[in-house]
Amino acid sequence: MALAVAIFAMVRYFGTSYKVGPSLFLIDVTGRDQASAAGAIAGGGGARQRIGMIARIAPVDFGIQASLTTQGLVNMSGNANIVGVDQIPTGWTSCDPPGPAKAGVRDNGGNVTESGNATVVGTPPVVNDPTVNNNTFTSFGGATYAALAARATITLPSGNYSTQPALVGGSCDRSILTNWGDGQNPAAACSDYFPIIHIAGSATLNGVQGQGILLVDGDLSVQGSYQFFGIVVIQGDLKTAGGGSTDAHFWGGVMAKNADLSEQNLSGKATLNYSSCSINAVLQATSAISMMRSRGWVQLY
Repeated sequence: MALAVAIFAMVRYFGTSYKVGPSLFLIDVTGRDQASAAGAIAGGGGARQRIGMIARIAPVDFGIQASLTTQGLVNMSGNANIVGVDQIPTGWTSCDPPGPAKAGVRDNGGNVTESGNATVVGTPPVVNDPTVNNNTFTSFGGATYAALAARATITLPSGNYSTQPALVGGSCDRSILTNWGDGQNPAAACSDYFPIIHIAGSATLNGVQGQGILLVDGDLSVQGSYQFFGIVVIQGDLKTAGGGSTDAHFWGGVMAKNADLSEQNLSGKATLNYSSCSINAVLQATSAISMMRSRGWVQLY
């Protein structure tokens, strides 16, 4: 990725960042003296210096160990599916190979009921984890739910929303509050837009799609063929219905706190697919880059 070019007096700086690992980047910067470049010094090439630094992203550790993490009951009906097997979203060609399967549902002892053609798949399908508690949904390593909400790219009140990519002059229009990126079209203008969305209350989503980190202070109801790619943290309950002809409502990881231990109701063709690729893409796009403590700027040639 090319860095911005800056010109100060007679010195010109330019650089490039290179991804060298899942969370590592090489920052390559060259400074060139314009005055000596115009003369005979160094054969007319001018004086220059090239330096580099290894930097890393510091992603939030959400501790996602299942497709759905919850405290309460999970009631599944119709053709609802919860899949802990690592999935690559349709059309995403830059993903690493799928990783080990996660649990379908991770809870602290609540019941998962299935009726109709509903299924839970994972390794194991359901894991009862007594360490799951209220803090699981509000504290994420060194980050908190409140701190993430304060960093939100988009903040909306309770309501019914239809979200989809928005363009202006062929470019992604990030000023539109219902533009939550484009996970369905990986080569489109909004495909690299992964906002942090904070719903200050409860919300219903019914068409079309979004991606990023979705934080919901209340309940979340997802209807129709809506799809979301990334990480979802719900302080209330999750309810789904319908599903249309789409493969999934969610690609990534969903965490529903439901502190009152009420039911998560998944019905219709709703599907929750665990996807490490979606999770990693979101974390890389929303995490700050910092210099590694044991590394500094070094001379490059």
